[in-house]
Amino acid sequence: MMKKSIMVVIALLGLGCVSVMADEGADLYKKCAACHGAAGEKAALGKSKIIKDMGVSGVITALKGYKDGSYGGASKAIMKGQVAALTDAQITSIATYIAK
Repeated sequence: MMKKSIMVVIALLGLGCVSVMADEGADLYKKCAACHGAAGEKAALGKSKIIKDMGVSGVITALKGYKDGSYGGASKAIMKGQVAALTDAQITSIATYIAK
């Protein structure tokens, strides 16, 4: 019985973390929405991939790549400036929010 109770507590804590990440992701995504659309459904400046279709790992890879300069085409310089101050945790929060 003790094991089951511990597992339930761990599961609930995990859900709480996901909820906090989603809230942070929604707040952080607000500045992205102007170009990518409210739900990531637009090709930014008519050039980018549709980010809602990239999945969590795809968005993380792209954002980290923009940040370190190893990813991107025509919008590379614009995006590098957009993500420069983001932490890895914030990038994960944004990706989780977009891929919901």
